Amino acid sequence: MQCLLLTLGVALICGVQAIESPQIMQDMELPKLAGTWHSMAMAASDFSLLETREAPLRIYISSLQPTPEGNLEITLHRWSQKLSPLIDSNQCVEEKIIAEKTENPIEFKINYLDENRIYLLNTDGSKYLFLCLESTPKQNLACQYLARTLEADDKVMAEFINFLKTLRVQMQIFLDMTQAEEQCRV
Repeated sequence: MQCLLLTLGVALICGVQAIESPQIMQDMELPKLAGTWHSMAMAASDFSLLETREAPLRIYISSLQPTPEGNLEITLHRWSQKLSPLIDSNQCVEEKIIAEKTENPIEFKINYLDENRIYLLNTDGSKYLFLCLESTPKQNLACQYLARTLEADDKVMAEFINFLKTLRVQMQIFLDMTQAEEQCRV
């Protein structure tokens, strides 16, 4: 009887942990993620992060490249914000950021806006990747479904939606970029 109770207790604890944390890759192989990517869907815990075309985290990741140090160079495109009369807000600009490795193979430190962590989750390096940006001070979270091609995969989109449900915060907005006409590409 004691073994049965112990087994039931362990099963309940493991079940709760699986719900609270998304399925992650333990053996991250950065070289397999190198190359071209396309943003297929975006979700965020705060509506303002993706609300407008110039919103801070409406970014379109176009490339991931591992560095010799084990960091990750991320090339992204975004619509420029009109900061002066000389900058056209309709201009798509390219930026590169470096995500610094941490002890956790799926977690990287970044300094992009207020975001300070990036997580590489649920991936098939040859087809898709789920990537999340987290801001610790503000507790904001934004996630993307990235694909190797511009063709949407309904199975992966459904997996992304299910993945969002496993996160500890509720995602308030969902953008299917395969339907959007305003993808930012340089």
